Amino acid sequence: MAMNAVRALWGEPRAPLAPKRVWRDWVLLALLLPTAVLEGVLRPDLAWRPVALVWALVVLVTLLWRRTHPLAVVAIAFGAAILSAVAVLVADAPAVGLNTLVAVVLLPYSLTRWGSGREVGIGLLICLVALVLGTAADYTGITEAVLGGVFLFTPAVLGAAVRYWAATRHRELDRMRLQERALLARELHDTVAHHVSAIAVRAQAGRVVAASHPEAAMEALVVIEAEASRTLAEMRVMVGALRAEEVAALSPQQGLAELERLAGKVGDGPRVEVELSGDLADLGSPVGAALYRIAQESVTNAARHARHATRIDVRVVGDGEWIRLTVDDDGDAGAAGPAGFGLIGMTERATLLGGSFVAGPGVERGWSVAAVLPRSGVAG
Repeated sequence: MAMNAVRALWGEPRAPLAPKRVWRDWVLLALLLPTAVLEGVLRPDLAWRPVALVWALVVLVTLLWRRTHPLAVVAIAFGAAILSAVAVLVADAPAVGLNTLVAVVLLPYSLTRWGSGREVGIGLLICLVALVLGTAADYTGITEAVLGGVFLFTPAVLGAAVRYWAATRHRELDRMRLQERALLARELHDTVAHHVSAIAVRAQAGRVVAASHPEAAMEALVVIEAEASRTLAEMRVMVGALRAEEVAALSPQQGLAELERLAGKVGDGPRVEVELSGDLADLGSPVGAALYRIAQESVTNAARHARHATRIDVRVVGDGEWIRLTVDDDGDAGAAGPAGFGLIGMTERATLLGGSFVAGPGVERGWSVAAVLPRSGVAG
C-alpha cells in the first residue's frame, strides 16, 4: 500500500496552467536586484564579495522561471548553496552569501505547487542536502538549525496545500460543468425533440394532401415554420448557455400554464386531450417546469411509438401536498415503450424533486406514464 502511494506521488504530473510570469514577478525582481547590489557593495563583512554578488544576481534572475521550470531553478539556487557550503567546509573559510538570497524560500513553494511528483521528490532532496551542509558550514545551535528547516520547508507544505485545494476546486468545477451540460442536453432533447416530431408529422401530412388539398398543405407549412422558429430560438438559448463564461440568464421556464398548448391534433397523429383539475395554484416553479417537460416528452413518445393510437390523454390533478400527472394513449396493447434518454430524463426530473415516476403498458391498452410530484418541489 505504501509503495503504491509512493509510486502514485512519483508519477504525479505537473500542475496545469502554470503562469509563466506575472507583474508581481517583475516588481519582486525590481526590488531584489538593487537590494542585492547595495548589500554586495556596502556590506563590510561579506566574504568573497564578487562571487557572492554574481551568485545572488544569477539566482534572483532565475526566480522568473520558478513556475515553468521549478526543478531547474531549485537545482541552480540550492546547487550553488551546496557548492558554497562544501567550499566553506573544505577551506575552513567564512560563509558566502547575501542576506537577500532569503528570497529563495519562494522556490520550495513553487516546486510543490507546480512541479511534477518526480520533480518535487528530487527538488526537496536537493533542498534538504543544502540545508544540512549549510547548517554544518555555519552551525550556531540546534534551535537555529531546526528553525532554519521549518523556515525552508514550510513554504513547501503551503505549496502542496494550495495545489491540493486548486485541484479539488478544478475537479468540482469540471463536475459542475459536466452536470450542467447533461442538464442542457436533457433540455435540448425534451424541447427540440417535441418540436421536430411535430414538424415531421406535419411535413408528412402536407405531402399526402398537397395534390388534392393545396390549402391544407399551406397550413402545414405555416405550422412547420412556427415550430421551426420556436425550435431555433430554444436551441440558441441553450447553445448560448453552453458558450457563456458567466452564469447565463435563464429564459422563463415553461410550466403548467403552457400545458394546454399540447392539446390538439397534429397531422395524422393522435389527438391530445389535456385536463387540469384540483388545487393547482401556487406551484413551485421547478414543479411546473417538470410537469410540462414530462407531459411534453410523454406526448412526443406516444406520437412516435404508439401504434394505431387515436388519442392521448394528459391529466393533472392537484391535492393538498401532491400533484399527479398521467399520460395515457389508446394504442395497441403491449406496444413497447421507448427505453432511451427520454425516460431517463423524466425519471431524473421527478426524483430530483422528491417525487416518483413510472411508465409501462396501460391497464387495457396503450402506454401509460404516471408522475407524482410534491407541490413545493421538496419531499416532506
